[in-house]
Amino acid sequence: MSPLPPPRPVVAVLAVVIRDDQVLLVRRANPPDAGFWGFPGGKVEAGETLLAAAKRELLEETGVTARADRVLTALDALDRAETGELRHHHVLVAVLCHWQQGQPQAADDALEAGWVALADLDKDRLLSRDVVAVAQMAARMAGP
Repeated sequence: MSPLPPPRPVVAVLAVVIRDDQVLLVRRANPPDAGFWGFPGGKVEAGETLLAAAKRELLEETGVTARADRVLTALDALDRAETGELRHHHVLVAVLCHWQQGQPQAADDALEAGWVALADLDKDRLLSRDVVAVAQMAARMAGP
């Protein structure tokens, strides 16, 4: 018998860092997107603001320090079994972050971490859902 999903969605953040026409991505080690490239991020802890969670998760997964500026968008991440049964529901809040210091080093639940040119996002890598759209939104809002 499969475990029951949580009674309500879990809130998590995505730290979206744009620098010099590049975006910081990590390759996930754990399901549901194991092996896929996406933004550093994770669950928001009780009493933690969205911006603080984005800064913490970014540092834990990549060693990069950034200023968390503002919420970009929110996304639903639904993980369903082959039968269609809901296993997990996460609400992912994308936070625009501005790089301050550090070179990406994979840590925590990331297999790899690095800067990827915005123009090359969809070339030769498996991306988590909505990565291209969210990165493009962040690039427009980050400005020159």
